[in-house]
Amino acid sequence: MLKITVVSLALLSSTQVMADVYKYVDAGGHVFYTDEPRNKLYKRIIKTPIHPPSVASSGSPFMAAVLKRHTFSGVNKAKYNELIEDAAQRHQVDAKLLHAVIQTESAYNSTAISSAGAAGLMQLMPATAQRFGVMNRNDPDQNVEGGTRYLKYLLTLFGPRLDLAIAAYNAGENAVIKHNNTIPPYRETQDYVRQVLALYKQ
Repeated sequence: MLKITVVSLALLSSTQVMADVYKYVDAGGHVFYTDEPRNKLYKRIIKTPIHPPSVASSGSPFMAAVLKRHTFSGVNKAKYNELIEDAAQRHQVDAKLLHAVIQTESAYNSTAISSAGAAGLMQLMPATAQRFGVMNRNDPDQNVEGGTRYLKYLLTLFGPRLDLAIAAYNAGENAVIKHNNTIPPYRETQDYVRQVLALYKQ
């Protein structure tokens, strides 16, 4: 699914923070954003202000303010609540988990598009959309249906390990399998898992 991952900013306070943002695309087409580049393969793309208070309700301030550039919308959450509940019931996935993933992925913005090409509420990549029968990724119904089916597949694949399913949604199931069914050692993916789980447990 989503092939954009981010690192939470190391320096966040109640005041504005300026952060250099770096981008790296790996061999599998996965896109990573960070404020702490690990090597020269990370290319600086932006220096931008972060306003933690304005995005505090959308999980990761870095993800919401730097990458997504949109803020959590309670109105949109309410708008799509029935759609999400229906998909959750249809595929036997906890609705709270779907909400946590959607809030992290798009902050309930159905028109969200990442620089890697992931789109919609659940930020589906073209290949994932095709794999799960989504014809129009910008259509909320199709997007949530396809994203829920993918998440269900991952939950089944990784059994009781919810954290692995979440990591796979972010980094791809092959990355999790490659690392012996553990959360891949990417700080971006590890932060993503922590964020989704934190929202899920609220």
